[in-house]
Amino acid sequence: MSADAIPVGPDLAIPETEIVERFVRASGAGGQNVNKVSTAVELRFDIAGSPSLPEPLRARLLARRDRRITDEGVLVIEAQRFRTQDRNRQDARERLAAFVAAGLSVPKPRVQTKPTRGSQQRRLQGKRERGEIKRGRGTRDWD
Repeated sequence: MSADAIPVGPDLAIPETEIVERFVRASGAGGQNVNKVSTAVELRFDIAGSPSLPEPLRARLLARRDRRITDEGVLVIEAQRFRTQDRNRQDARERLAAFVAAGLSVPKPRVQTKPTRGSQQRRLQGKRERGEIKRGRGTRDWD
């Protein structure tokens, strides 16, 4: 891992060259400062075209249904939580590392199971009891 890379895992880091940062004016509170200084950070990372990501990780990240990922496979993180540009930049990088780290864990494949005979019988018994209750509501002998 080089010094100018964002560490994600023990053997994975994102190089600075793959990240595009743009500084824009933040919205919200901040007084006159918010109108003068571009403190918010818009960080872009091309997941689909990144050579530093292994193919299985890239596929898992692109398969996530996240509104921050564009149709072209670019992750866009906007950070404006803090009042300084440096702290927002650091926050955006931490969120990028957390997003990629979440894709490192491989989900366990689901093992299909059959319901037990007892659970099937209890379900059908419950349905019969419910049907009896409903059937009892229908007819009344008022005489």
